[in-house]
Amino acid sequence: MSQKTKQIAGNMLIAQSGGPTVVINQSLVGAVMEAKKHKEIKKIYGALHGIKGILGEDLIDLGRENVHTLQAVANTPSSGLGSVRKKPTPEDCAKIFEKLKKHGVRYFFYIGGNDSAETTHIINEEAKKAGYQLRCFHIPKTVDNDLRENDHTPGWASAAKFVAQAFMGDDLDNAALPGVKINIVMGRHAGFLTAAAALARTYPGAGPHLIYLPERPFDVTRFAAEVKKAYQKHGRCVVAVSEGIVDADGTPIAAAYTKEVDSHGNVQLSGTGALGDFLVGLIKQKTDISRVRADTFGYLQRSFPGVVSENDAKEAFAAGREAVRLATSGDIDGSVAIRRKKGKKYQVHFERVELRSVAKETRHMPDAYIAKNGCDVTKAFLDYAAPIVGQLPKIGRFKKIKVKK
Repeated sequence: MSQKTKQIAGNMLIAQSGGPTVVINQSLVGAVMEAKKHKEIKKIYGALHGIKGILGEDLIDLGRENVHTLQAVANTPSSGLGSVRKKPTPEDCAKIFEKLKKHGVRYFFYIGGNDSAETTHIINEEAKKAGYQLRCFHIPKTVDNDLRENDHTPGWASAAKFVAQAFMGDDLDNAALPGVKINIVMGRHAGFLTAAAALARTYPGAGPHLIYLPERPFDVTRFAAEVKKAYQKHGRCVVAVSEGIVDADGTPIAAAYTKEVDSHGNVQLSGTGALGDFLVGLIKQKTDISRVRADTFGYLQRSFPGVVSENDAKEAFAAGREAVRLATSGDIDGSVAIRRKKGKKYQVHFERVELRSVAKETRHMPDAYIAKNGCDVTKAFLDYAAPIVGQLPKIGRFKKIKVKK
């Protein structure tokens, strides 16, 4: 990679891809508002529904939107430009360059996860082959928190806050009417979002009492025994299960109930409640517990209005802003990574990393965050997650002072 101080003049194109989040529009608006400060960026276009919008020339002029509208969109969940799950073919790339050239685009920004980083990398490499000056930047986003090179990613903390608060409510419900409650949480390969359920433990004995992550093999017989043990101990049991749990061979348990895949070849895990139903049936079959229920959080976790991590929103905006600053600083491309500063006080900084280091592959929960029994998290994870997610609601409980008989 060469770095030249010479700035290139041209138009900017930005798009969003993959699953929507509560703060993905913060990154979008952060990039747009920063771009307005740079004279070398002439027009600011937004592609509707990712690269699908580029190919179809379905563009809007974001540079003409006023500050009030931009700020309102930034504080609105989901993808303001619309999203897409599409991996470009070589033929698509050739067409994309024709569209970029036609509209005088020299700055390209794509907000998304590892699949989106791969798409950005493909477009960037094709631009180099064609000798077309194009500065490509990936802006991180994913509720799974599984992007390599990042301490954490925009979107995860707000989704984690939703998960934690949902479990707080479900735990109180379960305490009032005891039984077994199983909640299926998003997380294909990484258990960060499911693990966030542990933040709901705000009083002694609070659930979730068991947490199952895709980083550890899931044994159906052991699961039933662990639920029964927790139920006997607490008189009830709340369970957090990742949608991506796998058997000893690494095959997703949910794969037995769906054959649908997306354009990147990923098996669809969130489109059914079959995994929860299977686990409910398992508990009823292997124990004498009669009151067993399950819910699949599904898409509710991603774009729930009003449940926003303050740090998540700030960092998402800053990531978009930083991408534009980097792209206009010289002949440079890459992905913006969030890094945590050392020290007791929670602080982050942003770094440029190579696109290929973020593209396609994902990271997993570190072993230090997973309890040795395989069905819980450690204090190290709580220390990692708590400052990013932020403050949760306070729970009031009676002291239960007994009246003498």
